[in-house]
Amino acid sequence: MSVDRDRIEAAVSEILAAIGERPEREGLRDTPRRVADLYAELFGGVGDDPADALSSVFAAPVAEQAAAGQGSVADAGDQPVLIRDITFRSVCEHHLLPFEGIVHVAYVPGDRIAGLGSIVSVVESACSRPQLQERLTDDIADAIERGLEARGVLVVVDAKHACVSARGPRQTRSTTLTLAARGALAEPAARAEITALITAPRSDGQDWGVDR
Repeated sequence: MSVDRDRIEAAVSEILAAIGERPEREGLRDTPRRVADLYAELFGGVGDDPADALSSVFAAPVAEQAAAGQGSVADAGDQPVLIRDITFRSVCEHHLLPFEGIVHVAYVPGDRIAGLGSIVSVVESACSRPQLQERLTDDIADAIERGLEARGVLVVVDAKHACVSARGPRQTRSTTLTLAARGALAEPAARAEITALITAPRSDGQDWGVDR
């Protein structure tokens, strides 16, 4: 879905006038255009299905073996794929202020696996619209479950919100944590195993979370 830049420019000019500014003054003259360019980038995913971002999908090795008569997908057990520390930014739909942080995605493949870049693309697509963190977490999990027909999915999002840090109580260090689990990874033991992998020490010595 394309963004109507002309309407955004007109709206931004009206907002500037509404707060008592002069949109035509030198420092603000190009601001409506800049905001229109920014919004085109931030909201380019409105109307898109994040599952469509799974552009690189391959047969899972166990599925290929099963097709060759060398066992079945079930023989592999619930072997998860985990991608940690996917950075993201989105915009809260309540105040149109940014929130950003880290996404961790785990899934148990069925017959198909995704290229690692495709998982990142799913996250970026789900973020590129006015969002709530809770819905973002579900959108990513649902897209991977549907797009790959995964046997299990777990998504953890840890984010800082400008609507918390820049207004009201102004909690500059607090973060919000959300989790969505589907299928095999909704089982408590499986969730605990993935959480342990997510929080395991990094090779670079960094802790889990956003600017703790």
